[in-house]
Amino acid sequence: MEQPCILVVDDEADLCRLVKTALHKEGLTNVETAGSVQMGWTLFERLAPDLAILDIMLPDGEGFDLCRRIREVSRIPILFLSARDEEVDKLLGLAIGGDDYVTKPFSPKEVAYRVKAQLRRAGIYAAESGQTADAKVEHAVTVGPFTINGDRTEVWKSSERLELTAKEVGLMACFMRNPNRILSKETLFRTVWGEDFYGADNTLMVHIRRLREKIEDTPSEPRHIVTVKGLGYRFQE
Repeated sequence: MEQPCILVVDDEADLCRLVKTALHKEGLTNVETAGSVQMGWTLFERLAPDLAILDIMLPDGEGFDLCRRIREVSRIPILFLSARDEEVDKLLGLAIGGDDYVTKPFSPKEVAYRVKAQLRRAGIYAAESGQTADAKVEHAVTVGPFTINGDRTEVWKSSERLELTAKEVGLMACFMRNPNRILSKETLFRTVWGEDFYGADNTLMVHIRRLREKIEDTPSEPRHIVTVKGLGYRFQE
């Protein structure tokens, strides 16, 4: 399966390399870095990462601001790395949507372990198998031109393997188990994210849009993932 994507936003290049090396040693090799709020947001929109690590003090603003923007559209785990160790900063970071807060100087190995713990809680990473949670299906499933393999780690369209994130594979698995049926947004989110849907409309819509861009011939006129107004989505063969 495609590795979870991790975004590190910090203007200290040496620190970014340190964190990246620590993550690589733990088997997390899909790591992208940025040195500013704007670059971090640009990469977030392009990559749709599974987890973000944010510094607070950045050249063009604060990691708090980037966290707020991410939380408007996504519920991915967010960790703060900061030299600011005041309790008020930690409380603010958690209050605006952060999931963890680590103060500098820190142990790179500890950060890597905390990242793995957050990914496990999000259902993205299983320590022993390296696969997404609940990723066991007895047989491969084929619907129209699409096939998902038996352990729900890869999706193919005709003879081409699709480069999908863990959440996108989860959505495809849910759709392909229920072809031509209307699935509510609540059902999709609860199945793939394992959480209540309340307040997550933007998160689901962003993932559906990016999935359409990868599987549809004309994403603006989808033939496979069809919106059923007021009800949800239907996956058509």
